Amino acid sequence: MAVGLWGIAVADSHGMDRAMKQKSKGSPESGSKRHPEKSVPDSSPDQASKTRQRIEAVIRRIPKGKVSTYGVVARVAGLPGAARQVAKVLQRGFELPWQRVLGAGGEIKLRGDSAIEQRLRLEAEGVRFRGRRVDMKLCEFKFAGMIAAKQRSKKK
Repeated sequence: MAVGLWGIAVADSHGMDRAMKQKSKGSPESGSKRHPEKSVPDSSPDQASKTRQRIEAVIRRIPKGKVSTYGVVARVAGLPGAARQVAKVLQRGFELPWQRVLGAGGEIKLRGDSAIEQRLRLEAEGVRFRGRRVDMKLCEFKFAGMIAAKQRSKKK
């Protein structure tokens, strides 16, 4: 495969070579096209690293026998609406209690062997299930900051 001056050549699933242009920092394509309102204003490596560290810190606060959802972890980390970013951190993170983070309503979002492993790990920690979902009433971890924020919003 040859590398061109303005891009790189790749083979697609049909074996066809295609040239892809690399995005420059100033190009309008470098932002988020799908969700421009969710794009990070400063996408420098330092900012991305800080975001990852905040998400990891929140995940590490979930104790054994308790669970949380991708969305709640994102909100507690100060990133409302960034549940997918939490999933990306879990994919790349090491030594994180990944099994304690679930989809909305206590649903295991992984598939296949990974889903079985997640359920077995949670059951070993004492997490209770109701059918295919975690019993969130018994096992959801309530972050202290989230409770205070809900109480403030009720008073208004």
